[in-house]
Amino acid sequence: MPQSSDPYRTASQEDRCSVRTRLTIPATLRASGGRAFQSVVQDLSISGFSASSINRMHEGQMCWLTLPGLESLQAEVIWWDNCIVGCAFNELLSPIVHDNILQRYSNVGTFRQVI
Repeated sequence: MPQSSDPYRTASQEDRCSVRTRLTIPATLRASGGRAFQSVVQDLSISGFSASSINRMHEGQMCWLTLPGLESLQAEVIWWDNCIVGCAFNELLSPIVHDNILQRYSNVGTFRQVI
């Protein structure tokens, strides 16, 4: 695949372009053209997530993740392995939204301070 000139796309393909936090969040996942199914998000960053996936998902496939209390977030499947899918969000999560999710679902508090 040719190198993209889009900095987000390039960063999202890196091994760890942002800090990922392991947690457990009940969610709904829907692949393009498919029905929504229950899932569990296993890690989350501002650029993407990994989650359980009972359905086989394919690299490049679009999907939508719905977390409790949030609107659906569009993402692209980057990998699928043994019922776990890794996806990159189409738009980075707001750091404030990300921090609120972490505060709610993990014991690890990540807070951003405005000076």
